[in-house]
Amino acid sequence: MLLAGGSTAWLAGMRAAAPPLPRVALSVEVLDREGRLLRPFALADGRWRLKAETSDVDRRYLDMLVAYEDKRFWQHGGVDPLALLRAAGQVILHGRIVSGGSTLTMQVARLLEPREGSGLTARLGAKLAEMRRALELEARLSKREILALYLTLAPYGGNIEGVRAASLAWFGKEPRRLSLAEAALLVALPQAPEARRPDRHPARAARARDTVLARLGEAGLFGEAEVVFAGRAPVAARRLALPMLAAHAAEAARRARPAAPAHRLALDASVQARLEGLAAERVRELGKGVSLALVMVDNASGEVLARVSGADPLDAERAGAVDLTRAVRSPGSTLKPFIYGLAFEDGLAHPETLIEDRPARFGAYRPRNFDRDYQGTVSVRQALQLSLNVPAVVLLQAVGPQRLASRLGQSGFALKLPPGEVPGLAVGLGGVGMSLDALAGLYAGIANGGQAHGLRDRLDGGASEVEDVRRLMSPVAAAYVAQALAGTPAPHNERPGRIAFKTGTSFGYRDAWAVGFDGRWTIAVWVGRPDGQPVPGMIGREAAAPILFDAFARLVTRPVPFGPLPREALDVRNAELPLPLRHFGRMAGKENGAGPLIAFPPDGASLDREGDEPLVLKVSGGAGPLTVFVDGVPAGQPARAATMFWRPAGTGFVRLTVMDAAGSTDSVTLRIRGAADQDGGAQPGRLSGR
Repeated sequence: MLLAGGSTAWLAGMRAAAPPLPRVALSVEVLDREGRLLRPFALADGRWRLKAETSDVDRRYLDMLVAYEDKRFWQHGGVDPLALLRAAGQVILHGRIVSGGSTLTMQVARLLEPREGSGLTARLGAKLAEMRRALELEARLSKREILALYLTLAPYGGNIEGVRAASLAWFGKEPRRLSLAEAALLVALPQAPEARRPDRHPARAARARDTVLARLGEAGLFGEAEVVFAGRAPVAARRLALPMLAAHAAEAARRARPAAPAHRLALDASVQARLEGLAAERVRELGKGVSLALVMVDNASGEVLARVSGADPLDAERAGAVDLTRAVRSPGSTLKPFIYGLAFEDGLAHPETLIEDRPARFGAYRPRNFDRDYQGTVSVRQALQLSLNVPAVVLLQAVGPQRLASRLGQSGFALKLPPGEVPGLAVGLGGVGMSLDALAGLYAGIANGGQAHGLRDRLDGGASEVEDVRRLMSPVAAAYVAQALAGTPAPHNERPGRIAFKTGTSFGYRDAWAVGFDGRWTIAVWVGRPDGQPVPGMIGREAAAPILFDAFARLVTRPVPFGPLPREALDVRNAELPLPLRHFGRMAGKENGAGPLIAFPPDGASLDREGDEPLVLKVSGGAGPLTVFVDGVPAGQPARAATMFWRPAGTGFVRLTVMDAAGSTDSVTLRIRGAADQDGGAQPGRLSGR
């Protein structure tokens, strides 16, 4: 007991007297959603040093390391007297050092505080200092903490330090699963890291590995057959590059938090690697100076699962240093679905509503279809699927360019306009700026039932992790848009109906786009020159859409189906629609009093609702019976009454639209407040007339 008490007191004194551990500089790591390494960053002096824990390493490698370097590691207190006596006896017997007496703890002490000197006295002093420091380490740290320091600091040749960096550099994988030959090489390298570098001295590396195998085989750690088999394995003759997935996303994460030792992103390493491989294949077919970018988003969360900016960050010809997923470009026709969505929400149109695709002029603005041809009378669904320009502009005039811009901005993805400019009708055909990741977020909002999430790049806290869900369009409108886009004709040799998608081409063939989604994921593709120069003949359907379909084919064995249409949706043919919805005509001007006007409630009003009491709606003007729409869904049968009452099905924001028999409309946006003033998605209410 006296001895035990003295030992405890000695350890406490050693711990109290020991200087603090020096700070170990580590490579910054950028990790994916599962903790897999996307990209490490070298230290300021160029060394690669990745933090390693015993749980990060193959258990057999740890057993081999301890058995070969320090077989009494788990028993001694930092210095092994038996090993020192053995080493001294070998020096006396052979006149040279045959084996060292340093324990793993002493090696850690030397790695933490290297000491210079070549003379016998200097070497003896360094050894004594190592022994004392080893005792201090044992007093302060657990055995596993000491072993983790060795796994992090041990040299493996060149600027490689630590077993994780070594395994990645020599084998191209993390050290969680090592073959016997690989584990033996990692045991042997730190003893003479430069003399045994596999890329420079493969024969020496093989001999050192075989020595480890032979000695541990003799010690009974594994059988002779295993030793023979492992000895036949070739030694890696070249050093591999450390992982560099999602280069731009990793750089952005590090810039955002320069002091953080690690960054956890929402990216999925396997998805990122597949899409980077796809980009590298396809970019070779695109021509000189042409690049591409891809973004993949989870519809339900807004998490960015992949962000591929260009084919190679080191490709100067294609401006590889520029993050093309965030570059602002002209989106072409890719904003059209949001015009249709607002028209559906306002009750201006239904997918089966007929609309005219004929030459039209809007003041000095005269839109034309891409092929310079016109289709005549088509359904709104067909107009969207065929990406006809005139119907899109006609509907945009009805919903209002400013309202479109405001809705997209309120959903978290604002349009980019020159300073002082206001949205005009050209916005619907791409006369505005938008980034690829913003488009991906918007389309994910359609797939998510009209609720758009702010894009989430990180999973390690911060503002980007805050739940941010905003209304993009009503659930019924989102379902109509998704259903229409699912019927868009597929590119050549692709299976139709696999995904819902839309393509776009900017003016002058500068940008080719394709954005598609299924019930779970959205992928957006951009193709073009980073410098903005035109690429004659490059269109979204031929340049970007095949890449989009290939991306889904590589990642999704079977696309996730969309959910059923909302209960309030009208799944009918044109002849079964309410009369005002059967054919869309230009709005009758309010200035001459021809169209209906909502006199009460005013636009932007907040209405308090008590219990099941109905709310009043007063309308003046309009030709014939009036149809009322709540978030794009008819609320009862057409009526001629000027004063009507309706019962909202919930609280929150609601879009109320009145349409007369001639197709003229008026709309207001209201907030319905209940007793607890809770925000919620308002559902279509019931209407009665008096």
